[in-house]
Amino acid sequence: MPVYYEPLNVNSDRTTTRTVLHEIIPLTGTIVSGTYGVYRSEENIKNYTHGMFQSVYDYPYLSSSANHIFDITMGYDESSPYSGSSHTQNSKKINIYNQFSQVLLGYTGSANVVRLFESDLKLDQTGSMREVFFIPLSRLVIKDQIKKGSFSIAVGTGSFATPYTEAPSPSVLTLTDASASEIGGTTNTLGGDFGVLHQQNSDGTYGDGTANGAGVIFYQAGIAVLTASIFGANFQVDTDGTNHTVKASMITSSISGNCDALRRRIQNVSFNNSTEINSTIYFCRLPVNKFNYSSNPTYVSGSKIRVKNVASDLPVSYVTTVGLYNSRNELLATAKLSEPLKKTPQNELTIRVRLDY
Repeated sequence: MPVYYEPLNVNSDRTTTRTVLHEIIPLTGTIVSGTYGVYRSEENIKNYTHGMFQSVYDYPYLSSSANHIFDITMGYDESSPYSGSSHTQNSKKINIYNQFSQVLLGYTGSANVVRLFESDLKLDQTGSMREVFFIPLSRLVIKDQIKKGSFSIAVGTGSFATPYTEAPSPSVLTLTDASASEIGGTTNTLGGDFGVLHQQNSDGTYGDGTANGAGVIFYQAGIAVLTASIFGANFQVDTDGTNHTVKASMITSSISGNCDALRRRIQNVSFNNSTEINSTIYFCRLPVNKFNYSSNPTYVSGSKIRVKNVASDLPVSYVTTVGLYNSRNELLATAKLSEPLKKTPQNELTIRVRLDY
């Protein structure tokens, strides 16, 4: 136990800081489709009996080292022309759309009407996406949130056999939130901040806020929403080799079948995640007239200080550990120094202790 305690002044000896760390996360399409088995039967793709979404892992999902990366699902609004009572899994597709809409966008007005997903690049709530694909990313990879302006996804819009290299030109559509940043280009809703995903323009730039909208990305929730309209006549191949339009696929195929078709066309996904570290910094001051005597019982021998050769010499101690105590002198935290610091009545030390949480 300490011989005595040094009180901390709340105003002058303590401060708080906030640090945001970013990590680049590249997810290649080879992991999503074809790496761990034959397409549609990969060992890292988990389907469920309820048939409402797929889960993608970085290794075969039965492996103890497998990590969940993201899920894939799809849905449409009940007012969509894709909706019909005779269509495959129609109620589930509507329920998925409504669930995401309620969680991310909430309701509009007092009538509790579910908001529709927005694709308008002016962010003025006038454009809507009624048929969409959802890609909820795992908290493991997004951490606290996705960094604004860093998200990009490349999807192939060609035929089933060659989704990325359809003649006469490569058919890769790159969507990004490049116009978003920490100071603008986004808006806020019930599910947090979101930015619009723009298509790449012919000159290599991206949408300027007035055109080429193809989806949205919710940064805190880590959910990408892609409008089905980015895909044309070649979306899903049938068992007889016939390509479906995205509309036909959404109507006649199961949710898992549509997830398979999207996986086939994801070339890569990349973004920067964000980890927020909040810290409290304490400045522990050791004045000249204190902490010159060690609390280690081996500091003395026969009632004499071991480190003194002559009785008149000044006492010397070495600081190795800092303890933080509450008002009742109960130990709450300890911090170890990287090396002992020499303390005598002729010097004063200030040790900076940081608590991260």
